[in-house]
Amino acid sequence: MVADSIEGRTAEVREFNRYYTRLIGVLDEGMHETRFSLAEARVIFELGRRGATEVADLRAALDLDSGYLSRLLARFDADGLVTRERSTADARRQVVALTAAGRAAYAELDERSDEQIRGLLGEIGDEEQRRLVGAMGAVRAVLDGAPRADTLVLRPPYPGEFGWIVHRHGALYAQEYGWDDRFEALVAEIVAGYLKDPDPRREAVWIAELDGRPVGCVFCVRKDDTTAQLRLLLVEPSARGCGVGGRLVAECMRFARHAGYTDMTLWTNDVLSEARRIYERAGFELVEENRHHSFGKDLVGQNWHVRL
Repeated sequence: MVADSIEGRTAEVREFNRYYTRLIGVLDEGMHETRFSLAEARVIFELGRRGATEVADLRAALDLDSGYLSRLLARFDADGLVTRERSTADARRQVVALTAAGRAAYAELDERSDEQIRGLLGEIGDEEQRRLVGAMGAVRAVLDGAPRADTLVLRPPYPGEFGWIVHRHGALYAQEYGWDDRFEALVAEIVAGYLKDPDPRREAVWIAELDGRPVGCVFCVRKDDTTAQLRLLLVEPSARGCGVGGRLVAECMRFARHAGYTDMTLWTNDVLSEARRIYERAGFELVEENRHHSFGKDLVGQNWHVRL
């Protein structure tokens, strides 16, 4: 249960920090089975990931004492693991890089680290693994202030995620537009209809996953033999501005073309301004508007069309 006060949440974060520190300590102990100390392994890992690096940048990245790092690099140099040269841009700066032997040591350490994490994940099921990775992504997104767009993946829904689609539509539209539970009922009907009679050759659903957690969705369904319908586009607030909506719409249109459709339509409402901008950028054109009272609100429904 999440604490209600900032003091309680502070205590929970500190307790998690203690737990995670203990866990990392156990994992770090595994490095003792190699010929490198933990500090040495950290330097090799950083050089393996970065490539040739100025010593000053390496010191800043690892937060190591300059004298200690200098002695460590001298030892690596003597062992044939690194080369040290003056920077061509500034002779006052030194550039360090792994040799072939150093890269072999990095590969050994990297594989050892992978083995440890695989062992840790192997103790839990697939669903718990996804929850773990998703939670880690959520922590990074919250503390960094924005998710990393380079981790975006579009994939089919996992078991149980059709329920997530219904839940997030109901919750977000109630929060952002004040729509009542009749909208959630409509979404549930659309999802149930798709699940009862899916045609994978001509219909599909995508979940947008960012930093390991679901942040959006879209459906491509058959309207008639030549026309596909885009339905239930959703992007979580935390993922907006990362191109998620545009990627979902583009993938939906790509699938529809490949499935043999010549046209695509969608229905939305004028209050959904962010979604409308996505549709316009994708080439959709507004073809019809109708006033209606639905979901507890007076709305203007819109039909959009694009030639595929």
